[in-house]
Amino acid sequence: MSAAVEPQRSMPRQRWVLAESHPTEAAALAQSARLPVVLAELLVARGITQAAEAFAFLNPEISHLHDPLLMLGMAEAVARLEQAIALREPVLLYGDYDVDGTTAVVLLKTAIEMLGGVARFHVPHRLLEGYGLQSSVLEAAQAEGARLVITVDTGMRAFAEAETARRLGLDLIITDHHLLQADDAVPHALAILNPNQPGCAYPEKSLCGAAIALKLAQAVLERRDKARTREKTLPSFLKMVAIATIADAVPLRGENRTIAALGLAELRKPVGAGLRALFAVAALDPAAKQITGFDVGFRLGPRINAAGRMDVASEVIELFCTRDVARANELAAKLERLNRERRDTEATALRAIETRLATDAEFAAGRLLLVDGDGWHRGVIGILASRVVDRTAKPAIVVSVEEGVAYGSGRSVDGFHLLNAIESCADLFTRFGGHAFAVGFALPGGLLPELKRRLGLYADEHLAAREPERLLRIHAELPLDRITPVLAGWLRKLEPLGHGNPEPIFVARGVRLVSAPRLMKERHIRLELAQERMQEPVLTGSTGVIRAVGWDLAGRAAALGLARGSIIDVAYKIRENDHPEYGGIEIEIAGIEIPS
Repeated sequence: MSAAVEPQRSMPRQRWVLAESHPTEAAALAQSARLPVVLAELLVARGITQAAEAFAFLNPEISHLHDPLLMLGMAEAVARLEQAIALREPVLLYGDYDVDGTTAVVLLKTAIEMLGGVARFHVPHRLLEGYGLQSSVLEAAQAEGARLVITVDTGMRAFAEAETARRLGLDLIITDHHLLQADDAVPHALAILNPNQPGCAYPEKSLCGAAIALKLAQAVLERRDKARTREKTLPSFLKMVAIATIADAVPLRGENRTIAALGLAELRKPVGAGLRALFAVAALDPAAKQITGFDVGFRLGPRINAAGRMDVASEVIELFCTRDVARANELAAKLERLNRERRDTEATALRAIETRLATDAEFAAGRLLLVDGDGWHRGVIGILASRVVDRTAKPAIVVSVEEGVAYGSGRSVDGFHLLNAIESCADLFTRFGGHAFAVGFALPGGLLPELKRRLGLYADEHLAAREPERLLRIHAELPLDRITPVLAGWLRKLEPLGHGNPEPIFVARGVRLVSAPRLMKERHIRLELAQERMQEPVLTGSTGVIRAVGWDLAGRAAALGLARGSIIDVAYKIRENDHPEYGGIEIEIAGIEIPS
């Protein structure tokens, strides 16, 4: 292996955590459902132990969607929306500025207009208006003739705004998925659609905002024509909801899995001008390549989100609603430009943070990292906080100071409740919120040094006995000689993968390097591996030698002194390379250890 390896940044140690195995239950499920044992093990770990459950999980169908009328408040919401459509009352749809909120607006707007109603919409500007329902917008809507307002992906904490709506004579329907306040109080509204509210018996509690909007659309459309809705309209709508479900990182289990799987299938045959234009700028060709959850989460989602982060999100709604191909192409090109601006803005700030980590030893040694910059774009500080967490395995808060106000966004690690941390400084903030792993806040810039001091003390107390480390969660043991194209095909049925349904990471122990590691671009490695110490014969279809790639692992390979004949334990993901010359099964290395 070449000695010219790019210097590696100091990284936290990686600790492998092997999931508990369930050999008895997995063997029984494998036999009853006629599945490979390793797939049965992965399903049992997801709480699936019966053959019928396994079949449903691996083969989602539209019949698996729940009846929307099971949701508390749905009957009242449907009746009021039907009345508005019949009387052609203008309905104001009030959405959030992210993927979830904008796609939800598109869904409800389309459904209302399909039924002959009139729908207007408002999506707030992130920087000028901020998050949530605004009384000024309600007043303007009432003056323009609206009598019904439906929120999507927002509203559960809009107590004052709900009172404004009541004072103005506006009927308010809140559709939202965010958790309630600690006292379970809800705003005053004609109807609230949120599976998390007290008394709601809806089976799926973790729907995203767009999925709840879908349930309202489904209920109204099925009252008009249930068969057509099930056969034609719902499958079409699932494209948008799948994008929101994956981008919003809700657990891909239960009804969410059905939505994501069926929606991805529909995305492989886009018909709308806006969706086709978005695919084009994202360099995705559904005719040549199956659209995956990765494509949605890392290629489509960021481009849609870029509008709300960098400019005005209402143009996303126009993109998906227009039938004008030229206009769709223009809007998609703007999203692409905004996404590049977002990446450039993020990269500039990230370089400044990396420099601070490399040159300021006292800062880098902190147990919680709070870094601030003048004028950093508020649309990217949450992404930056995530990058710092990935880099350091420490809780991180990134703050942008603008005109004397400090706006912060934080991300955390397992075992450190970030909302509790900032609640310990509640008197400093003009506003704050979030949960264990993500927070946002604002405070006067002059109070920033005090915030740093208090959070530093809090982190020292609550993280005193813990060294930063990356946890690599391994889901099952699978020797390399057990990997075959047939098994890879079975594992594909776990898709779509994501939060709540993670991509399987396997471990193979006692693996031999058939040849010396080959360096790629000074940072990555290619390996040829063979399973040593085999306890079972090589399966039919396995060649005994498998290609592997290790991204950013050149430094690790050099540190371990890997050479031809080295014996290692390897954590990995299975990949199927479609290259015309080098195609076939290979693995992507997630971690390397020397056997003890």
